[in-house]
Amino acid sequence: MQPYTTADFSRNPMMFYYETTQACDLECRHCRASAQKEAAEGELVTEQSLALLKQIASFDRKPHLVLTGGDPLKRKDLFTLIRFAVDQGLEVALTPSATPLATREALAQAKAAGVRAFGFSLDASNAETHDAFRGLEGSFAKTWELLRWARELEVPVQVNTTISRRNVDQIDEMAQELADFGIAMWSLFFLIPVGRGVEEHRISPVEYESVFAKIYAHARKQPYAIKTCEAPHYRRWVLQHGDHPLHVRRNVSDAATVRRPMHRAPLGVGDGKGIMFVSHRGEICPAGFLPIVCGRFPADSVVDIYRNHPVFQAIRSPDQFHGNCGRCEYRYVCGGSRSRAFAVTGDYMASEPDCIYVPNEKAVLVLP
Repeated sequence: MQPYTTADFSRNPMMFYYETTQACDLECRHCRASAQKEAAEGELVTEQSLALLKQIASFDRKPHLVLTGGDPLKRKDLFTLIRFAVDQGLEVALTPSATPLATREALAQAKAAGVRAFGFSLDASNAETHDAFRGLEGSFAKTWELLRWARELEVPVQVNTTISRRNVDQIDEMAQELADFGIAMWSLFFLIPVGRGVEEHRISPVEYESVFAKIYAHARKQPYAIKTCEAPHYRRWVLQHGDHPLHVRRNVSDAATVRRPMHRAPLGVGDGKGIMFVSHRGEICPAGFLPIVCGRFPADSVVDIYRNHPVFQAIRSPDQFHGNCGRCEYRYVCGGSRSRAFAVTGDYMASEPDCIYVPNEKAVLVLP
């Protein structure tokens, strides 16, 4: 299969997130969905969900499918959905919550149905901080139990960590703890003030820069991959400070041309740009943390919305971004978090609120 490229941005998402249910037994402090114990009214029924999965598979390039929630294990038809998605040629990942529903048998059943990866949330290096954040005593211990089971079942795991004021000083300790556990990836999510996350305290723009330095140091030495979520300006930091930092040369017009040798060019995937989200009710959005409803399945086609809706098209046009993001030489590989811009300012085209970088308007980023 050919790798996903920027040429796909306008036609095919790379990642498709389906919020199978809003039901969840946790009460996470950052929860985008403000999840509840039982399924919400209007949740897509089995037949509608199967039709959605079939439509997702109709993209020219099939996206990676993440079944999320809420807690997808709260859906009684979950394994039916997984098997159908796999039969449609989709690669499926599952993000179960760390509750008593997540048994070893449930993980084994998910693997047998065709799940290719699990995503588990770990938000601290100690039970006190993690359990308080997740709203359930014992969640920390349960998460480590899930990690052990996934390793025994030989299913790759992505560990998801939400960075906030609660745990920003625990990054180094967490990185070391995960190093011995054979995970495939550590994904650090930077808080978006939506849902219950409005009550949480995100770190300051200046602190992002020091956190980026820590992440990059661990990315160079840890046995797992590291990525950021809703912090695309980490790409800018790496291009500035990495092993082969950008250098500037003067071209004939005396404009600064920035080159990055010896690195694979970052795609610049972000909300609505390689990413798509459908809620438990069928609401079609650019991302789970960008709750601008651009259509509703089954009345609207996810393929048509991704390719043609004005919001999706605008997000994929960084020259039109407002403020610093629209002037920044890194706008095509970064572009700022559209979700955070919307949550903080009400304008999804606004400048990234949590970035301190001052653009060099004469610079042009040239990537191989």
